[in-house]
Amino acid sequence: MTQLTDSRRGSLLAAALTAAERGWHVFPLRPGAKLPALHGERTCPRTEPCENGHQKWEQRATTDPDRIRAAWTRAPFNVGIATGPSGLLVVDLDTPEHKGSSDAPDGAATFRALCERAGHAVPDTYRVRTASGGTHLYFTTPPRVRMTNTQGTVATSVDTRAWGGYVVAAGSTTSAGTYEALCGPMVTPLPSWLQSILQPAPNRPQTPSVAVAGQSRRYADVALADETRNVASAQVGEREAKLFRAARALGRFVAWGDLPRHVVEQALQAGGETAGLSAAECRSTLRSALDWSIAHNQTRRATA
Repeated sequence: MTQLTDSRRGSLLAAALTAAERGWHVFPLRPGAKLPALHGERTCPRTEPCENGHQKWEQRATTDPDRIRAAWTRAPFNVGIATGPSGLLVVDLDTPEHKGSSDAPDGAATFRALCERAGHAVPDTYRVRTASGGTHLYFTTPPRVRMTNTQGTVATSVDTRAWGGYVVAAGSTTSAGTYEALCGPMVTPLPSWLQSILQPAPNRPQTPSVAVAGQSRRYADVALADETRNVASAQVGEREAKLFRAARALGRFVAWGDLPRHVVEQALQAGGETAGLSAAECRSTLRSALDWSIAHNQTRRATA
């Protein structure tokens, strides 16, 4: 048992040092768990690194190999990466099981659809399979840009971790399984289109030309019919995700004045109920998706 513990502690220490070598600030998590293993404010000894006042996990995360060795020789701590100080933004793609419902949207599928709508492939960057079967996509953040955590801003079942957040590093293990790196260590910069979703530019009033407005309204009518048909024909396991994506896609036309909101809601509500969703499920999904899309599409963009 001691040999197993020593071996486990050694592999976790190696994982922590490897992350630190990449410039990622690490701190210990409880053995076999995802919670920080650092002391709290009430038990703070007021010694280094807290000699000038209690420091929380984000402030105490480090790349110092001596401090890392000192910590991980005490116990087989899992490895936490403080994303903000590390200059990282990590996209967390949840699985339906993680959300507690087999009918919940799959984060990977939702994110892939979002990338397709943005005209881009899913970014090829360092990624980690989580213990629950989800995926973490790692990106470097632009210099002097302070990103924060988000939940559902990008899409349903797609969260992000930056300043104020952390992720569990590859090599860590919980009762659900092991965090496993799925590719080489190359981390790519955060795509500009994804950054624009996370940090929308300030809205600037813009009056479209008559020709542009007319073209957009025609496009909106076609899009409404197509999206409604796609929702109505959705199969079990994809119904809510398709309804959510359709509302996100059509919300821009509501924001631009090409479609009345109640027309979009009535059409997609009917499509969702035809697919087998309850009226309450449809209303909840439509409300959140349309609210987000309208708020983030105040400035008219090209639709084709």
